Amino acid sequence: SFIGIRFKKETAKRFQEFSRTHFKSHTEALETMLDFFFYNEISPREKLGPTGRTIEASFKKRINAVIAIMRDMEKTQTKPTAAMIASLFQTETSQKKPLILEKKILREKKDNVPQPEQDGRGEKNFSDNNL
Repeated sequence: SFIGIRFKKETAKRFQEFSRTHFKSHTEALETMLDFFFYNEISPREKLGPTGRTIEASFKKRINAVIAIMRDMEKTQTKPTAAMIASLFQTETSQKKPLILEKKILREKKDNVPQPEQDGRGEKNFSDNNL
């Protein structure tokens, strides 16, 4: 049930080493290789495209380019815009002036004496009923 096939010595040695590391027998190795090409409908002479290392290197280059673009956008657009918006909404609490009503209440608290109220015409009203 065996047949002899003639190979060059270097090719036979490569096949034997490959077969020993991955399969139980040389027959199983050769059958698996033939099945792979038959089921995937590809030729052993075809290039399957870039290898994993070249794909990884190209991804890294593109990712680095995207990172550089995002950093540039952050420097030139995002940070200045955020600073301008923050300055627009910034409230100055130290220079806040109290309202007139607050001044009146503060004076009453200091003196413990109620201040006379003024009516709409600027005249002082000392009555108890201010309706």
